[in-house]
Amino acid sequence: MSYKLPFNIDLKNKVAVVTGGGGVLCSTFAKALAQNGAKVAVLDLTEEKAKVVADEINQEGGTAIGIGGNVLEFESMKNARDIVFEKLGPCDILINGAGGNNPKGTTTKEYLFKEDLEGQKDLVTFFDLDPKGIEFVFNLNFLGTLIPTQAFAKDMIDRDAIIINISSMNAFVPLTKIPAYSGAKAAISNFTQWLAVHFSRVGIRVNAIAPGFFATAQNKALLFNPDGTPTERTAKILNMTPMGRFGEPEELLGTLLWLCSDGSKFVTGVVVPVDGGFSAYSGV
Repeated sequence: MSYKLPFNIDLKNKVAVVTGGGGVLCSTFAKALAQNGAKVAVLDLTEEKAKVVADEINQEGGTAIGIGGNVLEFESMKNARDIVFEKLGPCDILINGAGGNNPKGTTTKEYLFKEDLEGQKDLVTFFDLDPKGIEFVFNLNFLGTLIPTQAFAKDMIDRDAIIINISSMNAFVPLTKIPAYSGAKAAISNFTQWLAVHFSRVGIRVNAIAPGFFATAQNKALLFNPDGTPTERTAKILNMTPMGRFGEPEELLGTLLWLCSDGSKFVTGVVVPVDGGFSAYSGV
């Protein structure tokens, strides 16, 4: 479906690549870019999901292709790059949206208590975290941003091109229970700054969006009980969000389009919170 955009920009003849494009937030990004005239390559680990989004864009009169690819494998991303180059042309806009958390990088409780060390069943403490799970989460977010950038950015040199990474509220202050995801998103913010400097002489701007709290498929289990009622964590989030609600995916589009437009031509290396005031509120 098409979204009512906050404003329009001219992306005619631009090629946009969106990783994680089968997800809730990044499919919204892909559709918005297409509505503004971009030719969009929707990349997702699951090719079927990518093609569903691409088909929706094409049915609305846009131009899109869906490609399956693993952001953790350079050869997979190089293959995706070759397909994009052949079918759409060189990349002008890269949205590094692939990422996420994993239960193996999550503790059961927010705080450690001595009695937790007595080996309670189904309780994951800091000491029970699986290093492989931590590694997976960190790689998915950090390497899952670095590797697609390696694959596509050579085509972007001297094209007034744009890279947008996806950071998080975790990058400002870590959230309880999810140390791997928090650390990985902090790395994304740092990498965004590093890459902005590194690419500053070859015509590529690099910025990041840091969404606040949006209800997606990935965080559903943390935010809602099986019966659909909000969890205690949801209550805490909303109490710490001055606007008192979750964000809607379309509410990220104004920032996305601004960062993709000439309106931000002198903006690089920034991480923009879109969070309903969460990062500004001390709780008091």
